Amino acid sequence: MAKGYISIVLHSHLPYLIHHGVWPHGLDWLHEAAAETYVPLLGMIEAADRRGLKARFSINLTPVLLEQLLHPTFLESFPQYLEVKAAAARRDQNEFLALGEGECLEQARQWELHYRDVERRFVEGFGSNLVAAFSRLAEGGQLELMTCAATHGYVPLLGTDASINAQVRLAVATHQKMFGRKPRGIWLPECGYRPAGRWEPPHGEAPPLLKRARAGVEEILAANGLQYFVCDTHLLDRTVQFSPYEKLAQPPRFDRPPERSPYRPYFVGPPRRAAGQVAAFVRDPQTGVQVWSGEHGYPGDANYLDFHKKRWPTGLRYWQVTHPKIDLGGKQPYSRTRAVERTRDHARHFVSLTQNILRAEWARTGRPGILVAAFDAELFGHWWFEGPEFLEHVLEELALQSEIETISLGGYFDLYPPDARIDLPEGSWGRGGGHEMWWNADTEWTWRDIYPAEAALLELISSGVGKVDPTERRLLQQLCRELLLLESSDWQFLISTGSARDYAEKRFRTHRDWFLEIFNMLAGYRECKQLSGAASERLAEIEATDSIFADLDLAIYQEWAATGNSAAMPATGKVG
Repeated sequence: MAKGYISIVLHSHLPYLIHHGVWPHGLDWLHEAAAETYVPLLGMIEAADRRGLKARFSINLTPVLLEQLLHPTFLESFPQYLEVKAAAARRDQNEFLALGEGECLEQARQWELHYRDVERRFVEGFGSNLVAAFSRLAEGGQLELMTCAATHGYVPLLGTDASINAQVRLAVATHQKMFGRKPRGIWLPECGYRPAGRWEPPHGEAPPLLKRARAGVEEILAANGLQYFVCDTHLLDRTVQFSPYEKLAQPPRFDRPPERSPYRPYFVGPPRRAAGQVAAFVRDPQTGVQVWSGEHGYPGDANYLDFHKKRWPTGLRYWQVTHPKIDLGGKQPYSRTRAVERTRDHARHFVSLTQNILRAEWARTGRPGILVAAFDAELFGHWWFEGPEFLEHVLEELALQSEIETISLGGYFDLYPPDARIDLPEGSWGRGGGHEMWWNADTEWTWRDIYPAEAALLELISSGVGKVDPTERRLLQQLCRELLLLESSDWQFLISTGSARDYAEKRFRTHRDWFLEIFNMLAGYRECKQLSGAASERLAEIEATDSIFADLDLAIYQEWAATGNSAAMPATGKVG
């Protein structure tokens, strides 16, 4: 029997980008993620499977990402993007050859091979369908597919339980539609959690609608048939915290035994009958530092490809990190051979660290623990170019020993169901452990627009709008889409980090304005039961632009509309 298990959990998400810009902000973000993370990751797992290496990763794909990966615009534009990048690499080769820059010339050749290989895998290997490729690996036992809130709405700050339920219910429905089965687990956006009880926003006067008792997030998950989620370490043990969004002057220390073990799942919230309980798996901070931190972790190694320095005008990268704090002008030429060798060293260190942690857990408890190594999927390949090779070498190192095995969250849940219950506090894996990244002086204004929109939609649905009249239903469906896109946590994140603030503010205001425009269309239609020709054209234009969740079911809101923010479960979703 294994003395412990490691579950590598990858969170895959991008906001809705199609029809909202291309470069520098927009659709090319999706192209980059597919070319540098999704296709290489799928290829690596397939190759590992052929070699008998068992990944058993748990991967969450947000519904908004799944919709985009199957969108006709992406299916047409992605091969074109790859051809443009391969051609850029050929141009760079000619220039490097003329300049006698041998090291950069070799990397330019590697870039052309990379994009050609991605195109071949995408078209021939995956049939231009990445969703189906993920599904095949799940059916073969290499992946467990989880879900996430539909548009990555930051759950703790959403104003109504109906809005949270809509994000979760739509996520489950989309997952079932895409993969033919309901998900068992969910990645809460930013690991954000809030318990049951009376709740008000962090700052400012709350609208009356918000001043009510709220359901715990786990209650809404249970009502939608979900069994587990991932929480951050400090929600279990307040003395331990590592946020991927914070730079560390010094590496954190983990030399004190935890107050509660983060290497086992716990049922969350008040005791209920087993069928209605939802468990939390706890993110491990030690492996998190090693893989996330550019200052004290693997990605900061001198030999790895530097993310920030790019060659104009092709945008390709030819320099190594050299040193995390060195000026871009001091970056040295990149060597792919040296970098891949470093991934082997780091994989050995990672597995050794995992062994030590799980041996200690075995010694303390006599029970095989689970180490949840949770990361953004885009870290592997996009941000850390050698990341897929690192994961492959981790699987190779694990195969050389017998103490630790890979396992999915669902696999461990079935082997060792939770036998303890905890109450979790409010929080996230964001900066400071709370809501600071999404609610601060720069983003507070967004919530003042979200909350009235939530209340307005809830009032419409509570009054029965859209139940009979097909035009009302059509207008209400697009109103729901605009609210869901307005709720994306990405806008506050990009504003807070400053990485694409103008784009995020523009996107937020676009969805807010379109929500108001459709709301007024609906009000006018309800008065005269007719849409003008101009209004019909405008509605069709917005529908074509934000063509997401085509078969959106208004029941995702209707089931909770009558209860408002009450902590009582709807009649169809009681859990105890």
